[in-house]
Amino acid sequence: MAISRRNLLAATAASLALPTFLRAQDDTTMRIRFLFADQNFTATLENAQPARELLSMLPLDLTITDYSTNEKIAYLPHKLAGDGATRFGNEAIGDLCYYAPWGNLAMFHAPYRWSRGLIRLGRLDGGPAPLLVRGEHPLRIETL
Repeated sequence: MAISRRNLLAATAASLALPTFLRAQDDTTMRIRFLFADQNFTATLENAQPARELLSMLPLDLTITDYSTNEKIAYLPHKLAGDGATRFGNEAIGDLCYYAPWGNLAMFHAPYRWSRGLIRLGRLDGGPAPLLVRGEHPLRIETL
């Protein structure tokens, strides 16, 4: 089977464009920093409207507190877009989510299961260890 000159040129052009495309995606990575109780950690946000809205609100000074046995929560000054009706899979320790019915951030330090109203905003970069500090604390969230 012979490869035409046109197909060869198209394949070459596509292979040259791919690294540029991948670099462009890296340039749009949204990362934020959390500071509370001598903890300093970051999260990478997903490229979704609620995550972009959170980013546009920063910096924020909130209160973070324990909720249940597997998460910390912090209430935002106003609700983000989205109702959380769309199920997401692969729930993982270290997820940063938004719970639409209550208007709060939820950061998971133990296993959890998706529930209606939950929107994943991103994931903690270094794992959930900072969330194991118990109690209520002032929380600062800022862009990187």
